[in-house]
Amino acid sequence: MGIEGVGARVARKEDRRFITGAGRYVDDMVVPGMKHAAFVRSPHAHAQIKKIDAKKAQGMPGVIGVLTGKELKADGIGNLICGWMIHSKDGSPMKMGAWSPLAFDRVRYVGDAVVIVVAETKGQARDAAEAVEITYKELKAVVDASKAMDKGAPQIHPEADNNLIFDWELGDGKATDAAIKVAAHVTRMKIVNNRLVPNAMEPRAALGYYDKAEDHYTCWTTSQNPHLARLVMSAFYNVAPENKLRVIAPDVGGAFGSKIYIYPEEIVCLWASKKTGVPVKWVADRTESFLTDAHGRDHVSTVEMAFDKNNRITGLKVDTVANLGAYMSLFSSCVPTYLYATLLSGQYNIPAIHANVRAVYTNTAPVDAYRGAGRPEATYLLERAIETAARELGLSPADLRRTNFITSFPHQTPVIMNYDAGDYAASLDAAMKASDYAGFAKRKAAAARKGKLRGIGMSCYIEACGLAPSAAVGSLGAGVGLWESAEVRVNAVGTIEVLTGSHSHGQGHETTFAQLVNERFGVPLDSVSIVHGDTDKVQMGMGSYGSRSGAVGMSAVVKALDKVEAKAKKIAAHLLEADEGDIVIENGALKVAGTDKNVPWFQMALAAYTAHNLPGGMEPGLKETAFYDPSNFTFPAGCYICEVEVDPETGVTEIIQFVAADDFGNIINPMIVEGQVHGGLAQGIGQALLEGAHYDNSGQLLTASYMDYTMPRAGDLPSFKVSTSNTPCPGNPLGVKGCGEAGAIGSPPAVINAITDAIGSNDLAMPASPSTVWAAIRATKH
Repeated sequence: MGIEGVGARVARKEDRRFITGAGRYVDDMVVPGMKHAAFVRSPHAHAQIKKIDAKKAQGMPGVIGVLTGKELKADGIGNLICGWMIHSKDGSPMKMGAWSPLAFDRVRYVGDAVVIVVAETKGQARDAAEAVEITYKELKAVVDASKAMDKGAPQIHPEADNNLIFDWELGDGKATDAAIKVAAHVTRMKIVNNRLVPNAMEPRAALGYYDKAEDHYTCWTTSQNPHLARLVMSAFYNVAPENKLRVIAPDVGGAFGSKIYIYPEEIVCLWASKKTGVPVKWVADRTESFLTDAHGRDHVSTVEMAFDKNNRITGLKVDTVANLGAYMSLFSSCVPTYLYATLLSGQYNIPAIHANVRAVYTNTAPVDAYRGAGRPEATYLLERAIETAARELGLSPADLRRTNFITSFPHQTPVIMNYDAGDYAASLDAAMKASDYAGFAKRKAAAARKGKLRGIGMSCYIEACGLAPSAAVGSLGAGVGLWESAEVRVNAVGTIEVLTGSHSHGQGHETTFAQLVNERFGVPLDSVSIVHGDTDKVQMGMGSYGSRSGAVGMSAVVKALDKVEAKAKKIAAHLLEADEGDIVIENGALKVAGTDKNVPWFQMALAAYTAHNLPGGMEPGLKETAFYDPSNFTFPAGCYICEVEVDPETGVTEIIQFVAADDFGNIINPMIVEGQVHGGLAQGIGQALLEGAHYDNSGQLLTASYMDYTMPRAGDLPSFKVSTSNTPCPGNPLGVKGCGEAGAIGSPPAVINAITDAIGSNDLAMPASPSTVWAAIRATKH
């Protein structure tokens, strides 16, 4: 291991420009002649558009164009799509309603885009947008997914009777029912996973530029996967031919899944640029982000967990209603299905599992993947259920989990997944030791003397990362492959460029990817550049989501490095008149093993390009490409323990201690991994204690700003204790598993389990605000 190589705690290279304000975001981009856009959005959750009068707006100062959905349709721009096909259990395909980038006949949620106004300045565009007069016929709205399926509920899309998108199942229903029927004990619960708003630091933005002279389009956008954006906008939305469309995602200030998708604004800005003849930029304000960024979670489930007389889980039955909002977003259909139900075995050996999922339209913002995407929903359900079961059985929550842990690998679950490696007891032991679990009773007694209720809660999570292999996800309905690409270019002076299809929006790729190169060739990190986010520079890639940048993106880099290394050794062997098999690379030089004969890395690179003295038949240059398609998901796992104190008079909860013990396989940069875990824990604790999107019955978002939607602050969080154990992943060349989502997956049940332990009630909804906790305490007393 080099001082800057794999395993080293190297400070992030990219942070210098971020903390000095030198980052380059979409809002920083300026194109000659650029104008600004504002969208007119529906104030109603459900209404018919009767008339649009734009005359006043068109005559206002600075206005260049006012464009509507009818014009967009006339130009052949297609509807937004969902890219993962799900079939109901009766074999029928999911019911995908039409989603026009600009609504022209009906609006289906507050914030639905109806008109785009292009003007000289942002202020002029907004003023003119307010002057557009739209006549609506308001219709009845429904925001509750369960009520949306009732007879007489408003019909949101004609394609979906009773607003049901699909009724899907996974697992063996008969075997699960049989296990429940003969069980020694059955724990039954209703589980609600609250709706969340992503709230990335940088709002979404788009800059569309049509170059008439070149007949070429460029879109700068806040995207996690620019190549997919280009593919979808060309192949499905008919914005531009793929060979005439360049998509650039520069620095992106956070995403958490919300910037995977193609939204109406990117499409409309590109179209509007051609229509008006000027480059068009749009940047969301925070309330637009609250209203229109894809929300996360929003599940209502019932669960039955069956046990035999030896306290082993024999069956798990789950029924879930998933609210997908007004339209199906790009990956929305896979979140409550293949990213959710396939993880319901958790870390436990459960012989029979059955899940039934109904996905439903409502008059709310579309719902799609948010940090963890299905895995937090599965973990919350499972870990709340097993903790409750332990209390009902009078057992230690740790002992009940240990009794049911999977201990032999590979392990085939009843719900598709085949776990390749793990040691769940090691993470449990590490977390219990770090939290002084054995000493909790004394701390609880001490808290009681102060008039506080002390509780401890545990969560043992597992997640599937990497989203692979392509053939498997294709058979399950995915519209794209889930491989990754890389290109490694060694320049004539020995500096190295790594071009990756992965996209960095906070993960630290410019550092960790460079560490791979340092480890392999011994060149300084500063001589390695990581290039991503531009479809004209980087070959086709699939972007970053599902904690795939390490396991999939880095594996593609490793494959390309292998090819570079092989050619470099051939060149060095030729120059040194040695056998190729005797060449080793150490400290930036290629050496003949066991001798002092060597050629510096830069000299070998120069030789590759001067081509004066290369092995016979060898092409000049030193540049290699690779594509990597994983053989399986990776399966990070861990144990989280949360300890809280609750004030019984006010319901205020303080997290006294939070311990995270994770198994991420091999780790490239421990410091970056710790940062990812800290961020995930903060988001998970935010969901458990503070965050929740709420609509009133008419479909108005009541939590559309930070005045009403509470984000976690430093004072809400303890100093985390984090540690890692290591069972390498056998399915990729680096043995890595992925760490970006774990904290958000494992923390919510640990927090709620701790609070319910403190107050003596298993019935507590997220977010566990002081008023919610106070009411639960009062209900328990009565």
